[in-house]
Amino acid sequence: MASPTGYSINVNDPSLINLVNKLQDVFTTVGVQNPIDLPQIVVVGSQSSGKSSVLENIVGRDFLPRGAGIVTRRPLVLQLINRPSNKRQSNGDLKLETTDSEANLDEYGEFLHIPGQKFYDFNKIRDEIVRETEAKVGRNAGISPAPINLRIYSPNVLTLTLVDLPGLTKVPVGDQPKDIERQIRDMVMKQISKPNAIILAVTAANQDLANSDGLKLAREVDPEGQRTIGVLTKVDLMDEGTDVVDILAGRIIPLRLGYVPVVNRGQRDIENKRPISYALEHEKNFFESHKAYRNKASYCGTPYLARKLNLILMMHIKQTLPDIKARISSSLQKYTSELAQLGDSMLGNSANIVLNIITEFSNEYRTVLEGNNQELSSVELSGGARISFVFHELYSNGIKAVDPFDQVKDIDIRTILYNSSGSSPALFVGTTAFELIVKQQIKRLEDPSLKCVSLVYDELVRILGQLLNKQLFRRYPMLKEKFHAVVIQFFKKAMEPTNKLVKDLIAMEACYINTGHPDFLNGHRAMAIVNERNQASKPTQVDPKTGKPLPPRSGSPSLDNNMNEGNSGFFGSFFASKNKKKMAAMEPPPPTLKASGTLSERENNEVEVIKLLITSYFNIVKRTMIDMVPKAIMYTLVQFSKDEMQRELLEQMYRTNELDELLKESEYTVRRRKECQQMVESLSRASEIVSQVQ
Repeated sequence: MASPTGYSINVNDPSLINLVNKLQDVFTTVGVQNPIDLPQIVVVGSQSSGKSSVLENIVGRDFLPRGAGIVTRRPLVLQLINRPSNKRQSNGDLKLETTDSEANLDEYGEFLHIPGQKFYDFNKIRDEIVRETEAKVGRNAGISPAPINLRIYSPNVLTLTLVDLPGLTKVPVGDQPKDIERQIRDMVMKQISKPNAIILAVTAANQDLANSDGLKLAREVDPEGQRTIGVLTKVDLMDEGTDVVDILAGRIIPLRLGYVPVVNRGQRDIENKRPISYALEHEKNFFESHKAYRNKASYCGTPYLARKLNLILMMHIKQTLPDIKARISSSLQKYTSELAQLGDSMLGNSANIVLNIITEFSNEYRTVLEGNNQELSSVELSGGARISFVFHELYSNGIKAVDPFDQVKDIDIRTILYNSSGSSPALFVGTTAFELIVKQQIKRLEDPSLKCVSLVYDELVRILGQLLNKQLFRRYPMLKEKFHAVVIQFFKKAMEPTNKLVKDLIAMEACYINTGHPDFLNGHRAMAIVNERNQASKPTQVDPKTGKPLPPRSGSPSLDNNMNEGNSGFFGSFFASKNKKKMAAMEPPPPTLKASGTLSERENNEVEVIKLLITSYFNIVKRTMIDMVPKAIMYTLVQFSKDEMQRELLEQMYRTNELDELLKESEYTVRRRKECQQMVESLSRASEIVSQVQ
């Protein structure tokens, strides 16, 4: 069948293109962003490149808005659909000549945003494009990425899908936004960056090809020219003696899909309203009569461009169809799964819903603490294992690190020994001094023990956060907030008896010093150890004649020796600067009498004995605390919360007058459920469409 535009039309060719058109319509109608990268031809070029004229020549109709500045301000998805003429003679043969009114019935347009309404007047199609554009972006020169979908049915077109984008510009004009160049560039790049997009780069032939804005952008995303086809407009306006033969031969900027030269209507032709048929006839005569092109005229002009685009698009769709099927299937599975997680908008009675959530939460809380949950991590510790780490690593090492002698020095112990003996110097190591010091050190264990309680509390709050971060609670924000408040208050309430019990354990140890403990090093054993150390540190006297060790000398200490010892030890420095005359005067002691001088041998022995006893008993207490404090925390906090969690939640939350309010869904959940439902609906229909193609 021959058409007025010169196409040789085979109506069986466009089934694959119609398939993609249906897929585009599916997603556009539902109003969701297309998750599938569909094959399509994207038209790019500068404002003065002649994009609109190329599209109108392909359609054979004058239907695009024209004017100064940016005319195309939203992407126009133009779906051309070949349909046989309805006008037949009585014998059923095709009627090739029709009146204007009859021809109008064969050609019409439909907009996806006005379903069911047919536009037979193409001037009204232009008006609707302008109206719909202004409805989205206003009357100023702003742009929007929201597409307008126009479908044109005609016996005079090849089935084809083209996406017309705003013309590239560099300098804002009039009331155009200052960043209009960036806005348009971003919109164009988003479209042509898709791997399945065929780029139709429109360039005026009477300008240097290297300065083509359309080709520049195309080469950024398609540097090897694998999916770019060039269209050279205004070939008839080139200087005499010049042509585009070298460009067509690929000697300038090669493209795998090649170039097609076309001749559009001039501005005067448009102003004089000369029909497209005149322009196509003029184009045909130009190429057939031009000396540079007449030998290859069949590969030039709009009819050849349309056939080439039709073939390229069908082959591209055929190649990408298996991947499209796979993407639709995986996307459908993804959104179906998410929709199932979001659940239905109404699950049933509010009381039953809250009761089920409380029961499920309580069970999960116990499971996480006990380590029986199915989502055990192989990467990090979680739940009850972290509490065990607090007990057996942090707390145990923290208690072991408490050194009783980092705060109590030897001189301090000597002072306490003197003070504890009162007015009579002690004959033996003072029990009072030992108990006083060891009680002070036991009380130091209270802080790390209470810190342990705090760390376990933090871990319980951490578990709470993990449970409340699940999809169910994101769905009901008020219920999540209530859960959090109730459980935190429950934990705090359990903290009071826990802290008290831990403090009581420390107080019990400090209250009674059990020197009869079987592991305690008693005083006699401590003194023996100190004596052994002293003997080992003293040099042994040897008989020079026999070479045998001499026994230690025995005898009573002399008065002079005792008097000399008075100048060392506790009061050594007090008498050191005094002569005998002043000493005889017996001046009163100073208001503050502190330890001074070095320890005497006797004092040193007594201090060492005390330190041995303190170390022995303090280690016993530390072992007891390492064992008992975790038990106390488990009993009054962790185990208590496991046993009483469900009862507490029911008591605080299961109130009829609040249930409906708690189950109000978040705006995100409502919106996301609607989006997922729309996606599932669209993808299901898309799956049905592609499944029809073998």
